[in-house]
Amino acid sequence: MTMIIEAGASLPQDLRGAVVAIGNFDGVHRGHQQLLAAAEAEARRRNTHWGLLTFEPHPRTFFRPAEPAFRLTPMPLKARLVSALGASFTAVLAFDAALAAMSPEDFVRKELSERLGVAHVVTGYDFHFGHGRKGTPGTMRELGRQLGFGVTVIDQVTDDDGFAPFSSSAIRDSLRHGHVSEAARQLGYWWTVMGEVVHGDQRGRTIGFPTINIVLPDGSEPFQGIYAMRVRDVTLNGAPRWKGAGYFGRRPTFASEKTFLEVFLFGFSGDLYGRTMMVELIDLIRPDRRFDTIDDLVAQMKLDCAEAERRLEAAEANAMLSAFPLARAQKAGTL
Repeated sequence: MTMIIEAGASLPQDLRGAVVAIGNFDGVHRGHQQLLAAAEAEARRRNTHWGLLTFEPHPRTFFRPAEPAFRLTPMPLKARLVSALGASFTAVLAFDAALAAMSPEDFVRKELSERLGVAHVVTGYDFHFGHGRKGTPGTMRELGRQLGFGVTVIDQVTDDDGFAPFSSSAIRDSLRHGHVSEAARQLGYWWTVMGEVVHGDQRGRTIGFPTINIVLPDGSEPFQGIYAMRVRDVTLNGAPRWKGAGYFGRRPTFASEKTFLEVFLFGFSGDLYGRTMMVELIDLIRPDRRFDTIDDLVAQMKLDCAEAERRLEAAEANAMLSAFPLARAQKAGTL
């Protein structure tokens, strides 16, 4: 697992002189992965480590605190994804008022040169930094020349047709509309929620469908409905990956005002409270809806589970994502 360097901490001495990729990398999508691959290639050329410099909270959250952001990959999941890609570390930089006011020159000198001791920086063509976003890739190149580190700027990465750029915003929009396969195509893996299993109201047990419950981060906005899902316990090495039918929504049949992620695991019985689980969205089965009676709900849930089984079998046979390293890591259970 990659080392996480918390905000304000310096890199250990053996990681100084590394290649560092800079950005938010929300989603770690296929465009991000090309940038990270460039960092890895540069590190191999220099025979050194490579890692990530990213920001917490997301700058959008800092500037608009009343509007929780839909984060595709909160920090713990982001760190696991870049670790699976080979990064040695993820360095976190607190995005606060002091950072927002810092000049581009001070940002590069204090954070990159002094704190991290970078040998080389890799960033995207649209990365801007410093007060008023005045720092540009050209600024980074010039400051790197002055301070003694190299800079690689990656051009816009487009989809397989060479038309639309890979975009975290487009992926969020796909998930908001239930377009799971499109999100997965851009991500290069099945979109995943990682979180701790908590106690729910245990209503599922009373109707024959006990579920695990995971609290979603503020701002999460996937389409509300029933999905085919896969689930793995990340607290156990070699843990099995369960299949299941899952739910995002507010339980309209029970008049709830909260948003839930619940998953019924096929063929499982036991206690998973307190465990950290990774839940992969594979396919949307149907939108959320209200049922007039509990019996109607139970009858539909049986149909949903059968359909989820079918969709999951189809996904196992689908080679759509087999070319991408994070999808392979998901399938191998090493993510």
